[in-house]
Amino acid sequence: MVDRSALAGAAALVLATCLPAAAQHAGPGMHMHGADGTGHDMRTMPGLRGLDASPEESAELAVMFRAFPAIGREVTNLPNGIRTYTWSDDPEIAAVVVSHVVGMLDRVETGRDPKVFIQSPTLDIFFARNTAIHTEVETTETGIWVTQTSDDPELVAALQTHAAEVSDMAARGMQAVHEMMMQRAAAN
Repeated sequence: MVDRSALAGAAALVLATCLPAAAQHAGPGMHMHGADGTGHDMRTMPGLRGLDASPEESAELAVMFRAFPAIGREVTNLPNGIRTYTWSDDPEIAAVVVSHVVGMLDRVETGRDPKVFIQSPTLDIFFARNTAIHTEVETTETGIWVTQTSDDPELVAALQTHAAEVSDMAARGMQAVHEMMMQRAAAN
């Protein structure tokens, strides 16, 4: 496993000073969707809340969804996992990305599923089999490298699927989430 205490402390310090400014990347107004005319408020993004997610964690997600064009991703699928780099040239957004990733890695390691309302079911296996994931983390000035591996083929598949989902969200923002949720609903 990985010692993230120093990373978490640094990310929290940077986030405490940058989150209010990063939140200014939010666009005003409502984003409406749905055949019945319903929609959701892109300012408050209630779907980013969770049964065990802190207000700060939900705020980080909101910043990243609002500022998704400023976030870059590289993913390499490994035979036994993934290696990802997530970054932003905007220091405030980069701090939010690092804080979110470090926080989620800690949650997986400790088995504390935030149960965010729009959360992908792909994450379920991470919390159920958290001790079978080996994680290495390296931060840079602009982002964070994460290598996650496992001997469990189902976990490897889930790691690779989730990495692709995150890349899609970084590329297309909330539109990617909406499409994933509609596909899941149609499959059920």
